[in-house]
Amino acid sequence: MKSEWNTSAIANICKVVTDGSHTSPKSVSHGKYMVSVKDFTPYGFDFNGCRQISFADYEKLKSSGCVPQKGDILIGKDGARYFEDIIIYNQDEAPALLSSIAILRCDEEKVIPEYLYYLLKTPSFKKDVKDNYGSGSAIPRIILKDFKRMKVEYPSIEKQRQIVSILHDLDAKIFNNQKVNDNLEQQAAALFSSLYNRSNTEVRYTDLIQILGGGTPKTGETAYWNGNIAFFTPKDVGTPYTFITEKTITEEGLSHCNSRLYPVNTVFVTARGTVGKVGLSGVPMAMNQSCYALVGKETRQLLVYFYTLKAVDRLKHKASGAVFDAITTRDFDSEQIMKLSDDDAKAFLCVAEPMFQEILNNSIENLRLSTLRDFLLPKLMSGEIDVSSVQL
Repeated sequence: MKSEWNTSAIANICKVVTDGSHTSPKSVSHGKYMVSVKDFTPYGFDFNGCRQISFADYEKLKSSGCVPQKGDILIGKDGARYFEDIIIYNQDEAPALLSSIAILRCDEEKVIPEYLYYLLKTPSFKKDVKDNYGSGSAIPRIILKDFKRMKVEYPSIEKQRQIVSILHDLDAKIFNNQKVNDNLEQQAAALFSSLYNRSNTEVRYTDLIQILGGGTPKTGETAYWNGNIAFFTPKDVGTPYTFITEKTITEEGLSHCNSRLYPVNTVFVTARGTVGKVGLSGVPMAMNQSCYALVGKETRQLLVYFYTLKAVDRLKHKASGAVFDAITTRDFDSEQIMKLSDDDAKAFLCVAEPMFQEILNNSIENLRLSTLRDFLLPKLMSGEIDVSSVQL
C-alpha cells in the first residue's frame, strides 16, 4: 500500500551527490574520453567524436570524483535540456565528466539505482524539478544543493525490484531492437562505403538531390498547433528513423508557415543548432526552418540517405554562423559526392532495402513498447497500479 512508502530527500538515500569537473582540460588526439551533455544517448554516451584529454589530467579528475562508476545515475543538469538526459551508467568506458552532468550514487540498502532512475524520469517528477528547482535565466541549470533536497517516495526494496522488473523488461526489448537496428545499419553503411569508394564518377550533391526548407508559424499563433500533422525540429531527428515529436500542427498552420507534409522515408538533415543530424521519416512529417528535406532526383531515398551521410560528414566540420553553427544550401551546392553506378546502386538497394524495412519494423515496435512503458511508468511509481496486476 502507498501508505507504507517512505519519503526522503535525495541526500539521505544517496551516498554520493556530485557533478563533473568545473574546469576543462586541454584536448589531445589520444587519451581518455571527457564527455558533456552533448554526448548523451538514451542508454549511455556516444563516444564517436567525443573529445579526449591527457591521461594525467584524467587521473586528476578521477581522484576528484569526476569519473562515474557502473550503476551511477547520470543527469544532464545544465542547458536547455536540463533534467531531460538521465541514464544509469553501465558502459565499460569510464569517461571523465564535465560539470554539466550530475552523479547520483544510491545507498542500495534504501533505494536501488534502477528504481530512482525510473522515478526521476516520471513526468510529474520532471515537472516538479523544473517548477521548483531550476535556476538561471540565460542558461537554465540545477545546482547540487537542489539535487540534495529533492523529495522522493519509495517502497520496500522488494517492491522496488518488482516495479523495476516490469519497466526493465520493456526497456530491454527496446534496447535489443535498437542493437539489431544499429547492426543492420552498420552493415548497410559498410556495403555502401565499399561501393562508394570504388566509384570514379564525381558529381555535385545538388545534381542528384533537391533541397527543400521548412517553416514555423510565428510565436503565439497557438491556433495552428495541436493538429494531427507531426511537426518536428532538430532535436527530433534520429538515426535512421524519426517518429516522436512533441508538437503537431494543423493543415492551416502548415500552409501558414510555408512548410509542407513530407511522406515516409523522406531524408532530413538538421541545418542549425545540432547541425548535421541525418534521419529518415518513419511517419509523414512537416518540419521547421532549422531542417532541410532532401528528395532524390530520380534517386531512391535510401541512396539519398547514404549520399547525405557522406556529404554532411564533411559539411558539418565547415559549419559556421554568428549565433549558432549552420549548414546552408550554398554549402550543399558546392559539395561533391561520388555517384554509384547503376549496377552498384541496384546491388546496394537489393541488400539494403530489406534491412531498412526490418529497421523500420523494429522502430515501430519500439514506439509501441515505449508508449506502453511511458503509460505504466508514472502509475507504477506513484503506486496507482499495483505490480501484481500488470502482465506483459
